[in-house]
Amino acid sequence: MDGTSGPGDPVFAPDATGWRSTRQAPSARTPGGMPDAVAGAAHGRPRICVLAPTPLLAVEIADPQGVPGRSDYQADVHLHPGGQGLWVARMAVSLGADVTVCGPFGGEIGPLVAQMLSTDKLTIHGVTYNGGNGAYVYDLRGEDREIVAHMPPFALNRHELDDLYGTVLVDALEADVLVVTGSEPEDVVPASFFGRIVRDLRSAGYPVVADLSGEAAVAAAKAGPNVLKMSHEEVCGAGLAPDADPTSLVAVAERLVADGVGAMVISRAQDPSLLVTADGVYEAEGPVMTPLDHRGAGDSMTAGIAVGLGRGLDITDAVRLGAAAGALNVTRRGLGTGRRDQIERFAQRITIRAMA
Repeated sequence: MDGTSGPGDPVFAPDATGWRSTRQAPSARTPGGMPDAVAGAAHGRPRICVLAPTPLLAVEIADPQGVPGRSDYQADVHLHPGGQGLWVARMAVSLGADVTVCGPFGGEIGPLVAQMLSTDKLTIHGVTYNGGNGAYVYDLRGEDREIVAHMPPFALNRHELDDLYGTVLVDALEADVLVVTGSEPEDVVPASFFGRIVRDLRSAGYPVVADLSGEAAVAAAKAGPNVLKMSHEEVCGAGLAPDADPTSLVAVAERLVADGVGAMVISRAQDPSLLVTADGVYEAEGPVMTPLDHRGAGDSMTAGIAVGLGRGLDITDAVRLGAAAGALNVTRRGLGTGRRDQIERFAQRITIRAMA
């Protein structure tokens, strides 16, 4: 966050329904309720709605920079809004999308996170949350990120779930693409919530990209999203595949596509990502980067796919953009960050080829 604002940036204030920021309303949609993909591609600003069920605060302790003579116990301390949905949203903004984030904000942490997001060029449509958002404290002074403390969020009650569902539904009907991200931990939002929102948006003819794990991923898959994105670890963790062998992963993806998922994307860390559609099985591969922080690559990939679809790209080119966003994100400090010009140029280096 650079702390600057300009025309079109959100005006942020709490209202009766919770924390809410607004910007100019999205343009009209084409008849029949389908996204105006041609217009979105023409002006380069697709409208993306992101379901972020567990926004959190990340407190990072880092080595002191630029101040000589500090003692051993002194350090730099940084505060960042975080959570899967917010990382996806930030990358989508970096790629030039107009992004609305729907999520719960409450307790001591929630208003602070929401206020921090007001300078991130996001539209925040929050719902009141009596339990309160979670937080992490990380120590970055060693070779790897160490969790010092974790305060998990409380589960949403039925009224909060109803408010969140209504907020997401209405906002998604005004967007080009809905991105559904998961809750952490999983019991904050029931799996059925994700299946219902995917099913209702798809039945209305609206594109949905789901990036989920566990029971939530299974529920969403049954509802038939346009794209289901999972990592190989998440596929195995959900009990969908016995192992991470490419043959096992492809078999799972082919079964889900046959059952109604439009396309399945499986990221595999340093190995090429898999793309499975009704037309075939593909690998997405590009130059291998030395990671500065491996976390956030999958979320950046999801953002790139959603923005690509919002621009009117086909699934292959959307995955190419997503793979470039994920690959470059690991070379940076800060999850869900990147530069649009670099990502789009790097996307030309991503090869998508049919698997034998």
